[in-house]
Amino acid sequence: MSPTRPPSTIVRVLPVLTAMMWFFGSAENASAQAVIKVSDDVNFKFGMLVQSQADWTQDAGTGGYQQNLFVRRVRFLVGGQVAPKVTFFFETDDPNLGKSVAGSKVISTGFIVQDAYLEWKATDAFALDAGLIFIPLCRNCVQSAATLLPIDYGAYSFLHGGPTKSVVGRDTGFMAKGYLAGSRLEYRVGAFQGARDALSRNVFRSSGHLQYSFLDKETTYFTTGTYLGKKKVLTIGGGYDVQSDYKAFAGDAYLDRPLGSAGALTLQGDLIHYDGGRTFLDLPKQNDYLVEGGYFFTKAKVMPWVKIEGQCFSAPNSSRSQDRVQGGLSYFHQGHNVNIKAGYGRIDPKVGRSTNLFTVQLQVFYF
Repeated sequence: MSPTRPPSTIVRVLPVLTAMMWFFGSAENASAQAVIKVSDDVNFKFGMLVQSQADWTQDAGTGGYQQNLFVRRVRFLVGGQVAPKVTFFFETDDPNLGKSVAGSKVISTGFIVQDAYLEWKATDAFALDAGLIFIPLCRNCVQSAATLLPIDYGAYSFLHGGPTKSVVGRDTGFMAKGYLAGSRLEYRVGAFQGARDALSRNVFRSSGHLQYSFLDKETTYFTTGTYLGKKKVLTIGGGYDVQSDYKAFAGDAYLDRPLGSAGALTLQGDLIHYDGGRTFLDLPKQNDYLVEGGYFFTKAKVMPWVKIEGQCFSAPNSSRSQDRVQGGLSYFHQGHNVNIKAGYGRIDPKVGRSTNLFTVQLQVFYF
């Protein structure tokens, strides 16, 4: 295989994933969620998310392609109500199952707890969440993996995770959340465990986010990557994440606009400033951005999309800066329940060789 040409196995894998998509999507969309009702105040519902992925990543040193057929995400979900105004959500994950890393196949990583929280909702204006919770820094930072517009999250949306000892953007703690101004203004603010010193006497982590919806309201716990023309949304927001000398600030904007019966336009932008300061030396000062957009053709159920990202380090780390671009095509056979996405990406570091990435993903989701 030529080190600079895309691997021919892409042509062989894509038809297989397409056939699988038609198999899983042969049934009609469920019109209602299956709920186990214990009493008027207690109920449970279950779900799952499977994202099977074929991936070809070019090595900057040799120019050859690392090839992987693996499960990007496999999740079991359960949620419900345990008392009046008290709900819960629990989710497991076994990420990158079967993926080869440095020649070692990861086939038995074991499930991890991805989300686990209780919510007591006093009123629409105030609810208290407790447990393992998404850090509310930016829109992309609290987005559902099942409703992403492109294949995956922004490359820089969870850089705080490693230094703060978080789990894929989540941390344990308490968070207040509510909706004001006719449910157009949403606030989230919380105290989280963060990184602990040897005696666990250092200050807790604090994070929050404020957003305003100008058109249709958004009142879900997880934000959506694309509504596929089902809502008219214009939302802007901003957030922060701090602990000791570490600080991060973000701004975000989201537009989802149906354009007649032909289709709908979706755009999202996130800008994050990270500065680990003296607290997290492995998170140097940088300004990162994500811009993604796509147009959904309603009748064809097809969406061409593009994702543009940048990581801009401040001196003396400016040589580590890089740009990323990815474009692709998605077929939403049954919306976010069954779809297939294919994309080509390129990483352009300020210093070093540019590399290519080819990805195909099949998603099956129900909750």
